[in-house]
Amino acid sequence: MKLSVKSLTITAALYWSGTVFFVALFNYLSPPFGKAFLDLVSSIYPGYKSVGSLGSVIVGTLYSLVDGAVGGAIFAWMYNAFSD
Repeated sequence: MKLSVKSLTITAALYWSGTVFFVALFNYLSPPFGKAFLDLVSSIYPGYKSVGSLGSVIVGTLYSLVDGAVGGAIFAWMYNAFSD
């Protein structure tokens, strides 16, 4: 069975960016929420700071959208290559 690279790319991008978006949004609304998670995310994405501002919510979401898409595409491609 082969995986659809396009479908997994979109799914992973939406799932990961949704996760980062909601944690960052809840942190913006209630600052101690998810601080450790957002500190980890900020250590991975250059230019992203977990300061609890609306701008950081948007930047983190955009970074995670691209990261999730790339990760999903690589995973699907590798799965299809090695599953034969």
